[in-house]
Amino acid sequence: MAYYSIFPDKDSTIYGHPSREGINAGGDEILELALEQKGKKYYPSRILIKFKDDDIKDIFTNKIPTSAQLTGMDTGAWSSSLQLFSTEHKNLSETQTVEAYPISTSWEEGVGRWTATPTASRGTTWVFRDSNLLKTWETNNYPLHNGLYIKSTGSFAYNNGGGNWYVGDSTHVGGESSGFVTSQSFSYATNLDLNLDVTSIVTKHSASLLSNSTYPQGIPNEGFIIKRPYNLETISGSTGTGQDQLKYFSVNTHTIYPPKLTFKWDDSSYSHSGTVLSSGDIFISLHNNKGTFQRKSKQRFRLTTRKRYPDRAFVTSSNYLNIQYLPATSYYSIRDASTNEVIIPFDMSYTKLSADSEGMYFDLFMEGLQPERYYKILFRTDNNDGIHIFDDEYFFKIVR
Repeated sequence: MAYYSIFPDKDSTIYGHPSREGINAGGDEILELALEQKGKKYYPSRILIKFKDDDIKDIFTNKIPTSAQLTGMDTGAWSSSLQLFSTEHKNLSETQTVEAYPISTSWEEGVGRWTATPTASRGTTWVFRDSNLLKTWETNNYPLHNGLYIKSTGSFAYNNGGGNWYVGDSTHVGGESSGFVTSQSFSYATNLDLNLDVTSIVTKHSASLLSNSTYPQGIPNEGFIIKRPYNLETISGSTGTGQDQLKYFSVNTHTIYPPKLTFKWDDSSYSHSGTVLSSGDIFISLHNNKGTFQRKSKQRFRLTTRKRYPDRAFVTSSNYLNIQYLPATSYYSIRDASTNEVIIPFDMSYTKLSADSEGMYFDLFMEGLQPERYYKILFRTDNNDGIHIFDDEYFFKIVR
């Protein structure tokens, strides 16, 4: 599978507003980036999210080929994106910018909810990062890592706390080193799902996890902090408490939209000496779909491709016995069967169909999809006649 997703080990929102800075929200189903006002000052909330070390190590050890890992950051042989799915946003300005950094210190999720009565403070908050309320987020004397060139920072405005994150060789927010920050901007009218390219940050995490000297600026995996840029956290057109809110589903959601860290790489191989169907009415059949797969399994799906109406010719064997192929510019996609949500898109770089002497195929790691759900497979081929989508109701289910 050229797309593989892992799901968070923990996540939480931390609130800077004085009435909420001591509240733990580790058990909430929603993560939010809010700007709340008190007097003439604005107070942001931020999102913390972390994925397991073992899950990341497994991908680099057992999934992505070593050759792709060594050059992935430079050549696009692999990439990684942090995805959060939006829910009910409120009172947004016309444009939004969100950024993410690697967290530089450990933190504990907690099980509190900001709406609970009484409120819970055990677990990470704007001020504290542990359940015993003994460890605060640094507000000065930020720790260094791996020598003198990987520095971290935090909030230094009127509300101390709010997390610590790496900024590379810069000493303050606003001049971060390349590779330690990623961002996304969108307008009010666009899809507000977050899809942040975190390839550079994950490369640094993997270097530390795998003791990889290829990228010497390896950093421990403490997760990501998601926030608005500093100037937007402190200056806003919002009025009143609870205005200007970007809301996303958390790992505790009861929907199919938890956050995920998605890895993409090109696992295709296109090598054959058969006939390529570059035009005409093409028929595709998926002939080895068992319908149900164990979550830990890996499946190779094979396709039969041929002209729907073979050319008339005098032959001594059936035309249907000849192996024929789609062009190299052919792809697969996976959708949720119930919602039609695109789980794996037609990606020109990372979902190409492969070909060998037996025909067309693609591989799928089932563990990268949510279990106990049905999925649908679609195909696309770009040939001399244009773009063709094949949706022939090929379904399968993943079980635990």
